[in-house]
Amino acid sequence: MLYAAEAVVMSFALMMLLMPVCIKKLRALKFGQTMYELGPQSHLNKKGTPNMGGVVTGPVTVMITVLVVCLMRKKGAAVPFWSLQNTLWALLFVAIGSMAVGFTDDYIKDVKKNHEGLKPKQKIAGQLIVGLLFSVWAYFTLGSEVILPFTHSTWNLGVFYIPLLTLTVLFMTNSANLQDGIDGILSSVTAVGMIAFGAMGLLMASAGSSLLNAGECSAAVAFALTGACLGFLKFNRHPAKIFMGDTGSMFIGGVMVGIAVLLRLEFLLLLICFTCVMSSVSVIMQRTYYKLTHGKRIFKMTPIHHHFEMSGMNENQIVMMYAAVTLVLSVIAVLSVLAWF
Repeated sequence: MLYAAEAVVMSFALMMLLMPVCIKKLRALKFGQTMYELGPQSHLNKKGTPNMGGVVTGPVTVMITVLVVCLMRKKGAAVPFWSLQNTLWALLFVAIGSMAVGFTDDYIKDVKKNHEGLKPKQKIAGQLIVGLLFSVWAYFTLGSEVILPFTHSTWNLGVFYIPLLTLTVLFMTNSANLQDGIDGILSSVTAVGMIAFGAMGLLMASAGSSLLNAGECSAAVAFALTGACLGFLKFNRHPAKIFMGDTGSMFIGGVMVGIAVLLRLEFLLLLICFTCVMSSVSVIMQRTYYKLTHGKRIFKMTPIHHHFEMSGMNENQIVMMYAAVTLVLSVIAVLSVLAWF
């Protein structure tokens, strides 16, 4: 528990130190956000706000995670720190790999000033490569069983685990990206959700030696990201001085999936990451309904947080609502698996 608090404090402190420098540098380089013309009109005044805040959030989270895992490990640990069996490296791979795809997209949009960024096929290809490599590692290292919440059972997906997890990486990284459309929304819900994942990681680490490494690594990255998001929120709350960008949002999506896989709690992504999931679901529903009805819409605008915005809620109200929903569902998620620990 002490290391968890240290991870939050250290990553928060680093963000507070580095973000002002980052904002100043990004402004000088004119790495500003390009706004989508069909987006909410109230967002047009955000054009030029520095983007790519994830270039600080991601590295800070990784640095503090590695440091905390080193501090948490005891002498004579069953898994050597530099071994590929150390689940830390696979977790960081899916997070950093996803961040690399997002950074490339941001670079094209904000540096090259091409709003389209990576072509959809290029982005999906990058995400699928990261997801596939991570899924193959998970299958041969951790197995194909997933815990069923609210039960004492597991579900062995067999070889189907690999394609399903690959698609989950694709879905969650894009969902986190879609969620990042209002000042402070992604960093807020992520901070709340990571506390839940961190708590379950600590519970797993205390449950037995066979679960120790996965639990330690999950807890370390979850609490490090919590502190980083809280620090980022200081500069990203409305009116935002900097945006997360695809760099940060896809890093967060990778972390979400990575922790869930290490803890064998993939189904809990539906609860803890509910608002991210609904961002993607709302877009899918809108596009499908639009095509089927030849132009009619379910929502005023998607992702769904823009629907709430265009219905009269301000950005701070939407962020508070999303954080509250995430908090309630995160508590339910932890309670759903307490018997396993």
